[in-house]
Amino acid sequence: MSLDQAEPAAPPAAGPSPRKPGRRDGGAAGLLGRSRRSGRWWTPWLFLAPALILFLYFKFIPMANALTMSFQEVQPYLGNKWVGTDNYATVLQSHGFREAAWHTVVLAAGQTAGSMALGLALALLMEGQSRRLKIVRSAAFLPVVVPLAVVAELWRIMYHPTGDGMLNSLLGMVGMGPSGFINDPDTSMASIMLTGVWRGAPYDMMIILAGLTSVDRGLYEAAKVDGASRWQRVWHVAVPGLRSVFSILFILAAIRGLRVFTEVFLLTNGGPDGSTEVVMTLIYKLGLEQNRLGVGAAGAVLLFAATLILTVVVQLLRRRESK
Repeated sequence: MSLDQAEPAAPPAAGPSPRKPGRRDGGAAGLLGRSRRSGRWWTPWLFLAPALILFLYFKFIPMANALTMSFQEVQPYLGNKWVGTDNYATVLQSHGFREAAWHTVVLAAGQTAGSMALGLALALLMEGQSRRLKIVRSAAFLPVVVPLAVVAELWRIMYHPTGDGMLNSLLGMVGMGPSGFINDPDTSMASIMLTGVWRGAPYDMMIILAGLTSVDRGLYEAAKVDGASRWQRVWHVAVPGLRSVFSILFILAAIRGLRVFTEVFLLTNGGPDGSTEVVMTLIYKLGLEQNRLGVGAAGAVLLFAATLILTVVVQLLRRRESK
């Protein structure tokens, strides 16, 4: 066949026409643009408005007022007097504040370490999908949902210093003499710490259980095949896999420990002999009992600053490790 007799080429197949410049895509971006133009962008804010108003009125405005009061000598009905940083100097130079700050750090460190260690142990024991384990986990979580005032009253009864007290009866069964617990300056701090660990460990347990689901099960099997014991599998597989969870728990537990108030106030009120005085109870006494609201506000601002610095430092360390 000659070139002149060759069949004409088939027309190109029909397809989508080329997109013209400036034409809007009809996908999610277009819907979002039309939603914004139609005024529906404010719908999420409408649902958030009640909570934001409550936060503004009951949290952020009081925080701003406390910051302002910390630079004033508060005189109810007479007008406040600006004193600059005198309130902060009074707080920082106070021997009682330094002791309360040290007690707060010790209590926060003990409760943080104890609740995380006990929470990890409970999580490893209760890991699984069995229905019985779910019931046991729910029972173990009860201390978290019980009001803290009720928890403090229960432990105050158990800490009864006489020989027929609940815990002293148990000590007597093993041949140990009765202890004063919260009534003894030597054991009062440890007693409050034990109460905080008992209440905080179940909360840490639930977060660690959630973190254990992200640990690769193949690593457990590989370690088992290599002859690793159960403890070695926990230490070399589970603990490294929970590093990010531990950092979050550390921040939450440390903040909880630095802001401890209710259990100390109800169990000892800072006694005996100031052995359990913490920053929050001292602020309460300065601000409400002694009516030195400016000094109390300065102590509260310092406690907030310490909590903020701790949170920022831990976050920076996490970012450095992730790099």
